[in-house]
Amino acid sequence: MTTTATEDPQGRPAREHICAPGASGASEVSRAAGPSGAPGAALAVLPGVLASALAWTDAHRTRFALPDDVLEPHTQVNATLKPLGELAQLGSTIRRTAAPGTPEHELAGDLVAYAWEQLHEGALLLELLRAEPFAAYPYEIYAAFAGYGLRHEGFEALARPLTATRAWAHTEQHANRQLGLVNSERRVGVVTHTDAGGVLSRTWLGGLSEPWMFEGPSGYALTHTVFHLTDWGRMPDRVPKKIDGYLRTWLPAWADGCLESGQWDLTGELLAVAASLPGPAPAELLDAVWPVLADVQHPTGCVPETGVPVQDPAPDPYPFIDCYHSTLVTAFAAALSLRSLRQTDARTDETTPGRERPTP
Repeated sequence: MTTTATEDPQGRPAREHICAPGASGASEVSRAAGPSGAPGAALAVLPGVLASALAWTDAHRTRFALPDDVLEPHTQVNATLKPLGELAQLGSTIRRTAAPGTPEHELAGDLVAYAWEQLHEGALLLELLRAEPFAAYPYEIYAAFAGYGLRHEGFEALARPLTATRAWAHTEQHANRQLGLVNSERRVGVVTHTDAGGVLSRTWLGGLSEPWMFEGPSGYALTHTVFHLTDWGRMPDRVPKKIDGYLRTWLPAWADGCLESGQWDLTGELLAVAASLPGPAPAELLDAVWPVLADVQHPTGCVPETGVPVQDPAPDPYPFIDCYHSTLVTAFAAALSLRSLRQTDARTDETTPGRERPTP
């Protein structure tokens, strides 16, 4: 699931003043990160960050469980279905990104299976769609599973005529949300209701907005634009060349602003964006920022959304609602960053004269 362009991950009004980037780019991140930006610094911490974040998520999987009254009108979607949908979306991406046979690969798959169980293998989403045929969120949640290979015939039979209506094609929403709906349609395998390129051009990112106008709502809109465009990092080549260059130039400054203001959730999303770009990984940025986020991560594996990290050694130093999303995002970004950095290393092995490639 996605957040709106004017809300943080929990549906609360986003903090407006996150950063006002200057022109110094990556040097700003280096100052905030201190000596941690040495080459290879990201690879040194990423495996532990990923394993720890997934372990915390697994230990708290029952907190994602749906209540018995989930279909009742009074039930809060943001506190029930939304977290479960995010568990499915980010868990499925981690599963696809992590190497088969690794504990992370297996655990991420278990978490997706748990989320599908909670939805009664899709039957609950069918009930939601019947009750709210005008709503997009049941379809978006379903698409996270469909893209992973888990499908429900009855849901798709009802969704097919609904997504062909004029109302579906003309639902009024922010451009980045509409791009998310287009990506959901792609995952389900139906004809998209509009052209993704036209929608992209109407987003904050697609317009190559002035970088000093970056703040909370535009930050989350930007990251989700990239996630929907690339199918959550799976298809980096969908990022147009101009947007790729724009992001490589300004991500360091935006990440620096997030570090300075303690916006750990948005920092994680920006790292995931950096790892979703086509071509070589932005290693300097990843090496500068990942050690900082690793220090913010609690020994139990959770990561707070915002603020000064607590030193409390208790098993649950933060309320679940204030750390589940940032912890999932950290795991998601770590998996993508590991893939991006390792692919860059592999390309270097192939192109550097006289360098012996490691034996598989």
